[in-house]
Amino acid sequence: MRRLRLIKGWKDLPAEDRGAAVAMGNFDGVHRGHQQVIALAAKAAGELAVPLGVITLDPHPRLYHRPDEPAFHLMKPDQQARALEALGVDILYVLPYDRDFAEMTDREFAERVLHDGLGVKHVAVGFDNSFGKDRTGTPQTMTAYGRELGFGVSVAQPVADESGEKFSSTEVRDALRDGRPEAAARVLGRPFALEGPVQRGRQLGRKLGFPTANVALGDYVIPRFGVYATRTRLPDGREIPGVANIGINPTIEGVRAPLLEVWLFDFDEDIYDQVIETDLIAFLRPELKFEGLEAMTEQVMKDAQAARDLLLPDIG
Repeated sequence: MRRLRLIKGWKDLPAEDRGAAVAMGNFDGVHRGHQQVIALAAKAAGELAVPLGVITLDPHPRLYHRPDEPAFHLMKPDQQARALEALGVDILYVLPYDRDFAEMTDREFAERVLHDGLGVKHVAVGFDNSFGKDRTGTPQTMTAYGRELGFGVSVAQPVADESGEKFSSTEVRDALRDGRPEAAARVLGRPFALEGPVQRGRQLGRKLGFPTANVALGDYVIPRFGVYATRTRLPDGREIPGVANIGINPTIEGVRAPLLEVWLFDFDEDIYDQVIETDLIAFLRPELKFEGLEAMTEQVMKDAQAARDLLLPDIG
């Protein structure tokens, strides 16, 4: 696999970092709709014998303009880079979305960033892509700027599921908030995954017989609070089935930020501070408040068996 190069910014780039065929968008989730845009850019890159690039913005414009809204990200930057690399992307351009950038008109963006800064040979966009101040740029205006400035433009058409629902990041977020990880996975083309370092906690689960690896949710969209069957990847590549609670564990006193608390089956190693990535495979039940630790432990054991039956049907 070719290694992806990460380039932050668009000004004063050396020749080897310019001249790509690029897919343009936020690509949060790199879902199946995003993949079609990238495929169009890849086709142009092959025909033109130039690198395949992806343009994204940091921070996400929604976060810049509406910072007080609830967390909504589907990926961390490292997850996004790995997903793009797996699709054969050579260069990931992360453009700083600041006040000057936000004030650019769509023409200024096409001229200054795409043509002068990145020297693009081709731009692929989604059917609903917008760019420039007040989002006035459209696929049609991008096509016109391409003709004027000398780069090709292709527009990806909507991608939908069997019911006609268009694949979108919004659909993924809605599915996760509703506790439908399977629906999110259909749009993404893979399970939704939460990644982060394992925190040191009170080790209560270990004392009760179900040690958990706890990961803060941070800027991720918050899935429905509850219990999930999971698969977790460790830094060494091993993948461990398990069961996880997402929420605030209301049985235990003390107000806390939501956590992923995952019990890795048949696993007893110290992974504190290591970065793990946990796939949400299936929603088992909502988060509950129990009368005490004994009732909670009894239910956790039932949850674990349900997750084993789902993930390991041959051995239970």
